[in-house]
Parts: sequence; C-alpha cells; structure tokens
Amino acid sequence: MTESKLQHILANLPHLSGVYKMLGAQGEVLYVGKAKSLKNRVSSYFQKNITHPKTQALVAKICDIELTITHSEVEALLLEQNLIKTLKPPFNILLKDDKSYPYIVITAKEDFPQISIQRGKKNIVQGARVFGPYPSAQSVHEALLLLQRLFQVRQCDDSTFKHRDRPCMQYQIKRCRAPCVGLISQPDYQQDVDSTIRFLEGKNTELQQQIAQQMEQASLALNFEAAAIYRDQLLNLRQIQTQQAVYGEQGEADVFALVIEQGLAAIQVLYVRGGRVLGSKNYFLTSTESESSTIMMEFLSGFYWQQERDIPQEIIINCAVQDEQTQSLKQALFSSYQRKVHIKSRVKEHRAAWLHLAELNAKEAIKSHLQTKMQVTARLQALQKSLQLANIPQRIECFDISHLQGEATVASCVVYDLQGAKRKDYRHFLIKNIQAGDDYAAMEQAIQQRFKKVNAESVLPDLLLIDGGKGQLDKTQQALIQLALAEQITTIAISKGEGRKAGLETIHFTTGQTLQLASDDIAFHLLQFIRDEAHRFAITKHRAKRDKARQSSPLEAIPNLGAKRRRALLQHFGGLQGVINASQQQLAQVEGIGLNLAQIIYDILHG
Repeated sequence: MTESKLQHILANLPHLSGVYKMLGAQGEVLYVGKAKSLKNRVSSYFQKNITHPKTQALVAKICDIELTITHSEVEALLLEQNLIKTLKPPFNILLKDDKSYPYIVITAKEDFPQISIQRGKKNIVQGARVFGPYPSAQSVHEALLLLQRLFQVRQCDDSTFKHRDRPCMQYQIKRCRAPCVGLISQPDYQQDVDSTIRFLEGKNTELQQQIAQQMEQASLALNFEAAAIYRDQLLNLRQIQTQQAVYGEQGEADVFALVIEQGLAAIQVLYVRGGRVLGSKNYFLTSTESESSTIMMEFLSGFYWQQERDIPQEIIINCAVQDEQTQSLKQALFSSYQRKVHIKSRVKEHRAAWLHLAELNAKEAIKSHLQTKMQVTARLQALQKSLQLANIPQRIECFDISHLQGEATVASCVVYDLQGAKRKDYRHFLIKNIQAGDDYAAMEQAIQQRFKKVNAESVLPDLLLIDGGKGQLDKTQQALIQLALAEQITTIAISKGEGRKAGLETIHFTTGQTLQLASDDIAFHLLQFIRDEAHRFAITKHRAKRDKARQSSPLEAIPNLGAKRRRALLQHFGGLQGVINASQQQLAQVEGIGLNLAQIIYDILHG
C-alpha cells in the first residue's frame, strides 16, 4: 500500500468502537487491537513522536488496515481476545489460557462454599460454579467486594478456613458471617450462596433496584458523594452482568449483509462460532443492477466453493428471499459438506444484533472505499466532464441548512478536494435574525458568513454545491454578486427528485438550465456523497444547538420515551453518559425498553 493510500484510510477512520487489524505486504495479520474510537487509536500509531522500537517496527511493516466495528467498547475487547487467539499476530502479547481475563468461581463440595476470582480455567476445582470470563478485572473486583458486603460469602482459602479458632477482621467489618467458627448455620449460609449465584446468573434484579433507590435518595438528600458511590456500583454491576452480542449468546452462523450505496455494493461476512464473532471479511461486488436477493444468492452460490470452509448451522442474510431460491443452495451444501444448513433472513435478538453489526461494517467499508485516491480522481474527472467544467475541481464546498420547524437553524459547509473529504475544513454557521423556516434567507446568510472575510490569500472553492433547488441557488448567487465573487466560483444546486427518492435528483445551474445524471454515473455518486455529508454534518450541529436551547436531556427528543422510561434508563446506567455508551442489547435489558425502542434510542443518540 502506498503512503498516500494509507493516509486516505487514516483520514476516513470512523469515530466508532471496534477492532483493527494491521496487515503486512502479503496480507498477513501483524497486530490486532481494540479501540473506543478507531479514529483516535489507529491514528496514534502514525504520530511523529512515536519512539517505542516495537511500535516503529510495526508501523514500518503496515501495508493495509482492516476494521470491524462493534456496538460498544466491551464488545470490541472481547472480539479482540478472540482474534488474537485465532490469528496469533506476531506483534501481540498472546493471551494464553485466558489469563488476561478473570473468572468468578464458587466452590460446590464444601458445606460452606468459597467465592473467589481466578484467571484461566486450568486450576478451577471440578464441580465449581464458574462465571465469566469478564472483560474488566477492576469491575469484577469491585462487584465482588459489593457482593461480599451484601451476602457475606467467605473469600478466604480452605487452609485458613479450617484452622481459624476466632473470627477474623472480615467478620468485624461485616463482610463475612464467620462460618469458620460456627456463627452462622449451614442452611442460612447456603441461602447467601444461592443469592450470589442468582445475581451472577442475571436472575436477581432486586439488588439493582435497591441500589438505584439508594442512589436516588442520596441525591435528593444532596449527599452527592454517596450518590456517586451508588452510581459507580450500579455501573459495575451492569457491566459484570451484561451479555454482549459478540459473546453472551450461543450459536454458530455465517452472517452476510449486503449494502448498496452510491453505485457500490459490498457484502460483509461475520463468522460466529459458539456465540462469538471470530472474525469478518468484506467483499466488493462489480454488479449492482440486479435485485438485492439475486445478488446475495449469486454471491452465496460461489462463496462456499471458492475454498473449503467450515459450514455453520445457520446462514443469516439481510435480504428477503423465497424458499425456492434457497432450496438449491441447501441441497448443494448438503451434497458437498454433508451438513444441513438453515438460511434465514428474518431474525430476532442476538441474531438481529449480528446482522446489524455486519450491515454497519459494510456501510463503513463502502465509505472507506469511496475515499481512496483512485476513486476520488476518477469521480472528479467524471464530474468535470458531466458539468462541462474547464478544469478538474480542486476544491468543492457544499452547504446545507438544518432546522426543526424553524428552531435552532444551522448551516453546514463540508469540503472535498483531490484527497477526498477534508474534515479539518468543515464549518458550521449559526443562523440568526431570520424568519423561522426561511431556508432561502438562511442560505444567503451562510454564504455571507463564509465569504465576507475573503482576501487575496484566502482559499476559494472551484465548485460551490448547494443542497436545495432554484430558490436556494438564486439566493446564493445574489450573495456572491454582492461579495464580487460570482465570476470566480462556479455554483450549482442539487435538489431531491419526485418523492425525495435517491437517484432522481436534479442539478440546477445559475443559467437556469437543469441536468439529471444517470443513477450509475460516478459523478452523480460523488455529488450525492458530498451532499449527504453536508446534511449529516448540519444535523449533528442542529441537534446539539436544539438540545442546549431547550436545556433538556437528549433523551427527551426520542419518540415513545416518556418520563418513566427516561428515569429507568438513567437509574439503570447511573447517568446520561452511561446510556450513551450502552449497546442496543444493554438498553433492551432496562425495564420497559424493548429491542425495537432500544434500537431507536441507540440510533438517535449516535446520530
């Protein structure tokens, strides 16, 4: 991979949690890592101030970077663990025998069982109840301490337990009931053990409700220090109980998600074994003319015969297909591999989470692919030809207006040049003193704000793209004439087609002429991409401004999320930030929040 292409990948990394794989010249995996923000973490490897010899050696060998996006940082951590054990990258410290992840163990043979933390499964006593592995050792220790305070199950080893003749300090501070010296009966002690097991199995919610009530009471009493302690306890308890989409469910499947955007088609494959996502791979397809179901079935017809593969119990796809379309594939798989396979397109719960994850990764793969220099250059050349421009545009700026019935009006300006999207030049403009909902006046004010301080050293766009129709274009041109810039900048507008369907947009010129490009024209795809990016950037700022103006929680803007459910969410996760960091599966576990509403909450909070 050339250095310029690598720079394109780095420039377009998403601010999402996930796992990254550093690849060498032959496609071999050099290093696997996880990140809360892939953008920040992966970019950090390429800073000029890196001095560690191992990191320098790794960066020198990197020829490609592959990403797998996850719903949360915890999922990323667990997926990283699986990939390291499977791929054994040379630059990773290998996680042998699960020693980097703790288990909670409750012994079973004694009259007075012990609860403890152990790393790895090799030395666990036969018959013991084992819970884990857990991704955060700190959370496990803190939760175990809380369980010790509430249920007072002993943590001392058997040798210490058998040779005590008087209660130890743990009894004095009320963290053990001293079964070693007979201060509690065996049946009463067993009840405490059973309560602990129920909690660790996720069947005991009374404890969480109790802590939530204590947190609320402390807050109302203005005892914020105690409330913070209860909040942290809740967060740790939630983390230790949470079942993640990449780990907590059983099953084996190959998950295929087809996404077609801006003339490109990508299929993302997730490999799930034993409930764990063991890896993923993306494929770009050359044809997008057929129906999605046809494209998917043609891909599957070749996928399992390109090389010998491990055939799962299920094949999950995101395209609705008829039974007769899948029958021949099932028969062929049985003939070749002697394995009956179920092909599903309608799935729920954890299978739906896998499918959503595959779709998210396919969309990001398309977005990244569109940013490569070869693709950018080809699209700019096609745009020059389609718009009959004298030269290839070196800099394109696109403006969009966002508001909600005139409230919190914001204008956005995104920039696209020969290197792709130039995010450091993106700008927002706050629109003031106009009639609510007047998009024409808002656009005119945004143009004036952008160009009013232009001087001889300023960088001007070769092409100015307006998201709107003839009205917005006329106002833009009037503003440029007032600023004496109309002759220096070519301006066009792109408006939605009938029914606001993608692919039916119309391009408007300042001469009054209009143009409709073919839906498979790569110049048209470029205009769509830039327009959509401006729209996304405008909406992000608009929502932030609207929420600030209302002085309310972002949760209040979510449909069907009333005060009771908002309260339950905040109590469950200990605050708004906990809600924002939660995955769909974690949100769905809150009382009154189902999978559908959890999906809506997650999508809105993450833009």
